[in-house]
Amino acid sequence: MFVAMGGSMIVAIHTYYRSDTAAYQKDLLRYCAEGKNERFGVIEFAVGVDVVEEFKRAVAGVEEGEWHRLERMGNGNRPGTEQEWAEVCFVPTWVGYRKNGPEYRFLAIREPLHQRELPGMDSPQLPFPTLNIGEVRYKLTGVVTNRDLSGDDVIRWYRARCGKAEEVHAVMKNDLAGGHLPSGRFGANAAWWAITVLAYNLNSLMKRLVMPEGWAPKRLKAMRFGFIHIAGRVVTHARRLVIRLSESHPAYGLLLEVRRRIHALWHEHAGLSGAPGPP
Repeated sequence: MFVAMGGSMIVAIHTYYRSDTAAYQKDLLRYCAEGKNERFGVIEFAVGVDVVEEFKRAVAGVEEGEWHRLERMGNGNRPGTEQEWAEVCFVPTWVGYRKNGPEYRFLAIREPLHQRELPGMDSPQLPFPTLNIGEVRYKLTGVVTNRDLSGDDVIRWYRARCGKAEEVHAVMKNDLAGGHLPSGRFGANAAWWAITVLAYNLNSLMKRLVMPEGWAPKRLKAMRFGFIHIAGRVVTHARRLVIRLSESHPAYGLLLEVRRRIHALWHEHAGLSGAPGPP
C-alpha cells in the first residue's frame, strides 16, 4: 500500500506468516509477535502446534459447550465437517517468561475417529496425535496465532497455504526452467535461480495488476499461447518499432486493454511518488 505524504512516498508493508509445525519455534514466534523489526513490525501468523502431553491435558479440560463446528472452506451448499475447534487455555513455559509479553492464542482442532480398533491392538500407533475424550477417540491438531480473528477464520486462513508452495515451485522449476541449471558453478546457478524468481514475480504481478479478470490462475503456457506468442508484423519506421495486428485478431482487444491498464497503473504510481509520468 502506497501513502503520499509531503510530496514523498511512504511504503506501508503488512506481513503475514503461516506454516506447519516445522515453524513452531519459540524464537521465531517471539520475533513475529514482538514486532521489534522496524521494517516489518508485528507479523501476524498462524503456525501448527506440537501436540505434546501438556497440550493434550489442556485440551481435555475444555468444556463440551466450548467446541464449535468447523465448516468447510468456501462452504456454499456443501455439508459441514465433523471437525470442531476450541480456544485452549495453554501457556507454555517460553510464553510465561515475561508478564508484559505479546499474547498467543492456542486453538485445538479435533475430529472423531470412527474406525474400530482391530482385536489384539489396544493401542495402535497412528501417524498423528490422538486424544480420548469420554468414550470417543479424536484426531487432535493445534494452531498458535496472534491474529485477532475468530477461530474458524484463523484455521481456514492457516489451511489455505496447502498446495500453493508446491504449485509455485513447479512453475519456477518447469515453466521457467529454474530446475535446469546451466552449469556446475554455484555463482552462475545462483544467478540463474535469481532470474527465475524475478521472472515469476513479474509474471504474477502482471496477471494480477494489468491482465483482465480470470487470468490470475493461468500458468505460463496459457500466457504464451493467449498473449505472448501472437503473430504480427514488425515494422521499423522513424526510429520506432511497431507491431501491426489485424483489428480482427482475437488478441487485439486484449493488448489494448493491457496497455491501458499499464498506463493507468503508471500514472497512479507517479501521482503517489511525485515521479514524472510517461511521455
